[in-house]
Amino acid sequence: MAMASSSSFNSAATTSLKKYDVFISFRGEDTRVGFTGHLHAALKRSYLETYIDYRIEKGNQVWAELVEAIKDSTLFLVVFSENYASSTWCLNELVEIMECRNRNEDNIVVIPVFYQIDPSHVRKWIGSYGTALAEHTKQGKNDDTMMQNWKNALFQDGNLSGFDSTKYGTEFDLIEDIIRAVLENLNHNYTNELICKTTLAAELFHKVSSQYEGSCFFENVTEVSKTHGINYTCNKLLSKLLREDLNIDTSKVIPSMIIRRLKRMKSFIVLDDVHTSELLQNLIGVGNGWLGAGSIVIVTTRDKHVLISGGIQKIHQVKKMNSRNSLQLFSLNAFDNVLPMEGYVELSKRAIDYAKGNPLAL
Repeated sequence: MAMASSSSFNSAATTSLKKYDVFISFRGEDTRVGFTGHLHAALKRSYLETYIDYRIEKGNQVWAELVEAIKDSTLFLVVFSENYASSTWCLNELVEIMECRNRNEDNIVVIPVFYQIDPSHVRKWIGSYGTALAEHTKQGKNDDTMMQNWKNALFQDGNLSGFDSTKYGTEFDLIEDIIRAVLENLNHNYTNELICKTTLAAELFHKVSSQYEGSCFFENVTEVSKTHGINYTCNKLLSKLLREDLNIDTSKVIPSMIIRRLKRMKSFIVLDDVHTSELLQNLIGVGNGWLGAGSIVIVTTRDKHVLISGGIQKIHQVKKMNSRNSLQLFSLNAFDNVLPMEGYVELSKRAIDYAKGNPLAL
């Protein structure tokens, strides 16, 4: 997709995707080898990009990397275990996570997992959590503000909807439900990543076109041109911009009175699915100066060389879906679920490999 303007250029902001789908916060000595390791493996099998820090040695460099990973994650799994609160590292990590959520509650999901511990111990600071906090206070290394931040984070996260391991007969069932919840929560957000170039352009058009005197969203431009001819296509564009029915011979010079009217207007134009630079030149006359100051033209195409040859000033390539999102989209269409049916996993993987991240192919 590309955007250009005849006399001034306004770049549209695009939402950057988070690097990690899931961030796992856990107490290494409690669950690294067992539960958290199994949970991480299950997330990987579901094509979820997961940040997990297995390093035992900690330090300022590791902490800086951790904070960046937190900022670049969409969903957080906090595994509360017996000794989680005894680690100031874990508590500081939790504070960062909850601050991130509080800043962006609509887009950040935090799911607590209470592993072999009573959830009330976390939110009420009792049991091993009360003991750990008392020990931190006794050591005198942490000021009152830090202690309160830890307590607030434990209280907030402890009151969120999550999973209690004591309610499950096996860890397998617990992990299966966690994965399902993760996928369902991410499913509300991942549609942004599935947006095709036409949908993205249409969304932008509906948001900003009312700010312009003339506007036109021209869908399937190439198909219309092939079916009805270039003269019809040009007249349709001009008619929409000027809001009147026109039938002029655009193969010749466009009448000067039409040009003058267009040059007085600030227009917003979307030309969807343009296959050739010649068609692009015919429609918007790049370089011919018939668009008014401040006008914007957005062009979508499958071939960026069309844009380069057509004189478009800036090009943005819409990302393909990753494997995880491809599998989810395919499964939603094929099985009405975010995961493939049992026995169809390998076949589903072959299908998404064939589609190569194209949502229409899926």
